[in-house]
Amino acid sequence: MKAVIMAGGEGTRLRPLTSNQPKPMLPMANIPMMEHVVNLLRQHGFDDIVVTVAFMANAIRTYFGDGSEFGVRMVYATESTPLGTAGSVRNARDELDERFLVISGDVLTDIDLSAVVAFHEQRGALATLALKAVDNPLEFGIVITNEDGSVERFLEKPTWGQVFSDTINTGIYVLEPEIFDFIPEGRPVDFSGETFPAVLDADKALFGYVADGYWEDVGTLDAYLSAHQDILDQRVQVAIAGFELRPRVWMGKGAQIDPSVDITGPAVIGDNCVIGPGARLGEYCTLGRNIRIGESVEIQRSVVHDNSYLGSAVRIDGSVLGRGSDLRFGARCEEGVVLGEQCFVGAQAELRAGVKVYPFKTVEAGAIVNSSIVWESLGARSLFGRDGVQGLANVDISPELAVRLSMAWASTLEKGTTVTASRDTSRAARVLKRAIMVGCNAAGVNVDDLEAATVPVTRFQIKSSGSLAGMSVRLAPDDPEKVVLRFFDQDGIDIDETVQRKIERLYYREDVRRVLAREIGDIGFPPRALEHYTAALIDSVELGPSRGSELKLVLDYSFGTASFVMPNLLAKLEADVLVVNPYANTMGATTFDRQAGATRVGDLVRTSGAQLGAVIDPGGEHLTIVDDEGHPLSDDEALLAILDLVAGAYPGSRVALPVAVSRAAEAICRRSGVEIVWTKLSTSHLMEVASSEAVVLAASQAGGFIFPGFLPAYDAAATLVNLVGLLAARGGRLSELVAGLPSVHIAHQSVHTPWEQKGMVMRTLVEGSEGRDLVLVDGVKVLEPDGWALVIPDPEEPVTHVWAEAGSTAQAGARAQEYAVRLRQLLR
Repeated sequence: MKAVIMAGGEGTRLRPLTSNQPKPMLPMANIPMMEHVVNLLRQHGFDDIVVTVAFMANAIRTYFGDGSEFGVRMVYATESTPLGTAGSVRNARDELDERFLVISGDVLTDIDLSAVVAFHEQRGALATLALKAVDNPLEFGIVITNEDGSVERFLEKPTWGQVFSDTINTGIYVLEPEIFDFIPEGRPVDFSGETFPAVLDADKALFGYVADGYWEDVGTLDAYLSAHQDILDQRVQVAIAGFELRPRVWMGKGAQIDPSVDITGPAVIGDNCVIGPGARLGEYCTLGRNIRIGESVEIQRSVVHDNSYLGSAVRIDGSVLGRGSDLRFGARCEEGVVLGEQCFVGAQAELRAGVKVYPFKTVEAGAIVNSSIVWESLGARSLFGRDGVQGLANVDISPELAVRLSMAWASTLEKGTTVTASRDTSRAARVLKRAIMVGCNAAGVNVDDLEAATVPVTRFQIKSSGSLAGMSVRLAPDDPEKVVLRFFDQDGIDIDETVQRKIERLYYREDVRRVLAREIGDIGFPPRALEHYTAALIDSVELGPSRGSELKLVLDYSFGTASFVMPNLLAKLEADVLVVNPYANTMGATTFDRQAGATRVGDLVRTSGAQLGAVIDPGGEHLTIVDDEGHPLSDDEALLAILDLVAGAYPGSRVALPVAVSRAAEAICRRSGVEIVWTKLSTSHLMEVASSEAVVLAASQAGGFIFPGFLPAYDAAATLVNLVGLLAARGGRLSELVAGLPSVHIAHQSVHTPWEQKGMVMRTLVEGSEGRDLVLVDGVKVLEPDGWALVIPDPEEPVTHVWAEAGSTAQAGARAQEYAVRLRQLLR
């Protein structure tokens, strides 16, 4: 039986180790990863192997040759352009005229391949996928199977809200030649993204086999070190070069170890290593071939590649040193340091935690290196949260991070394009926006600077000016010490999770574009942006009888940048307006209390006889509504009231609502024949649906409303103008409408959930809800006769959220408690 080894990957996440060698050739316990794969194939009877190659193909060909040294026959299929996983296999079709197995050349595994083949034969499958249960399935493709192993659905690199299983695709497949009918020729095709779904749609036999044994993608530097520890602990059955000097300490041929050397183990010492007196090898050390270690060197939990030199008194802790590394007297590498090929580190130099040094670089003697050379240093595990990139100003979110992040963002755009930037009035936002503009310019992107502006004005400017993207820097609404960096696409809506991950990959790989001096971007200041925004907003709304009808409003600008927008807008409304906090002030905005502001506006509405009051948040996106009797509407009341107005004005239309919205919204929509498009709870997904699903309204549960006819994003000013127009068209008072709204009884609980158990929790919950009505838009929503329960893993914290609705507050609380208890029992 033949096998295909896919060995075309570049291993970009493992740079700088893979800057000068393909990932399959990266050593694991001094043997290339792909050689471990070849050995596994040979053990299971696969002696006829086709290798698909692309990046640095000659390095693989030179090492393996025709395969005879390794007891197999080996031929190669070269990709001139990237063809994807399935496309690369199709490229080797001339060699594959019988059943064959596909495996990646850059994984570490001891999965029983014979058992996978036997399962495939037993099921009579066209294709069988080897699956593995993992703790964190986010970075992999999830495969959901039925009890007989047949594949039900695929989910590529899901969010936590989409994690319905923890069994992932290992990239090991047993395939019949008929699979080529589902792989188009001449273009990139992936198995998981296109071929297997097509097989599923064609109702062909597609099965998943949940394999025992070890499997590790080795996709990151942390995983690379961790996999070495697993080899030394013998958790994976692979060959370890050398003889076992004592339990879990292996030594290669020609190695010379001074009698005074202290070896804690486990450890691997490669061929021809020389270790000087007084040296100490702590736990989990892997030394390659031909390494010279001087006197009193200390190494622990580290991997040192071939031909490296470590001078006396060098200290290495939790690091990876590439081929030919040269560290002189007293040099020190802290946790997470990675040196590329042939780097020189001078005497007494210190490389601090997380530093990467790319190949052929020099660190001068005595230097203290805190950031990577030449690119900048690594950051947090996850950059993007619910509303963008958030952290303490000048601590978590420093100007240095802002420059690096903006260069990664700008690298996703074409050179010479233009983006729009804005900020609030705070000094923190000002300095960080300047840093972001510098990063954009350095990557060859121009910036239109709105200076201080609301988020909606920024979004409108992006959409109307031809900018390809935009961003805004603002203080976080819940913490004046924090800032939020918001990024928008060419339509002015928040970038989606796919773009966020792309930016994060470039940021963590430190793989950003640096242009020539003549290509550096410019900064411009677009004129009359506020006037254009105001005119377009007024033109988008049918105000009708509201104009000139002695409309009285009470508004609170919350000391935010809405004070720059509203005067011009209110003049066009021809309204009599009483304004509170009518100017921008950073201190006032950071200490502003939304509920207290709404209460104060309510008092002024009653005393002035106004028809409507509102509090606009400092960013200009969210609105707190106050009715004509001075009652501040809760967020649920505001959503239902505006939904009722929109449904009445546009019967038979569509609206977009998050899955956690009350069932009262369904009743309102049902009366007017309005269709609800359910969305995830994330802002970016709500805006994405608002821009693409022909809806007339989208709303969050936190005072954010979207009227896509003007702008597919939250806009407090647009919400206010539309509310005025809708009330005038309906007739009557807002308080009368609010009084007729149904009561909402929703309860919430949080359950602490370790990251590695979130997948298990959601999978078990789905399995335990079999036969019940489920909504799987975001998390798991279980429908009940009198309400529902919704369980969603938090994307930022080790927490799972439970929301529940029922006929009363007590019943909703009991239902939320019931599901919270179920989750806690699963975690025991």
